[in-house]
Amino acid sequence: MKINEVELQVGITKKNIRFYEQQGLLHPKRNMENGYRDYTGDDVTELKKIKLLRKLSLPIEEIRRIQQGSLLLEDALQRQLIVLERERINLLETSGLCRSMMEDRCQYLSISPDEYLNKMVEMEKEGTKFMNVHKNDIIQKKRGSIIAAGIFILFMVFLICVFIWGYTVDPIPIWMLCGFILIPMVVIAAVIIALRQRMKEIEGGEEDVARKY
Repeated sequence: MKINEVELQVGITKKNIRFYEQQGLLHPKRNMENGYRDYTGDDVTELKKIKLLRKLSLPIEEIRRIQQGSLLLEDALQRQLIVLERERINLLETSGLCRSMMEDRCQYLSISPDEYLNKMVEMEKEGTKFMNVHKNDIIQKKRGSIIAAGIFILFMVFLICVFIWGYTVDPIPIWMLCGFILIPMVVIAAVIIALRQRMKEIEGGEEDVARKY
């Protein structure tokens, strides 16, 4: 079956399917006649397993080891339970600090940050890990970049429409029209390339380069 069919059956995007192939988690055969990937029912089942484990937040490397047989699923899930329990405790501790600040009626202009930062240091010494807002930062940055690029592209498309409309009202040499249209098209292509590069930079983490997918 084709990748579009797999996308519908599994409920994940083609981009994710190809990502798992690149990571060596999926190995579809290729059609000898046209060279396209030819997915089987086993591939669909494998993708569903990967989807299940990813939804449980298991890392790619652990899923690879499970597939290879060097890590038992039971052991991986046991380890993940420990991780999730730590996260639950961290959230409870963070919630408790938020409630404490509310009970102290903290106001931004008058708050003493050192007092609470010192509390956080003590909590971290005891094992609390405060939430990393990296994911939220990524979402916000991506949204802003996409909106800005989208507005600029729409403006370029509007210019192309204006040029075409002007040509129907007052014709000019076709080579001149093509030249006028080519400029915004080149700009659109440049914006798309720049946006893709920006997405890669954001995903890579400009402020936290050590954090990877």
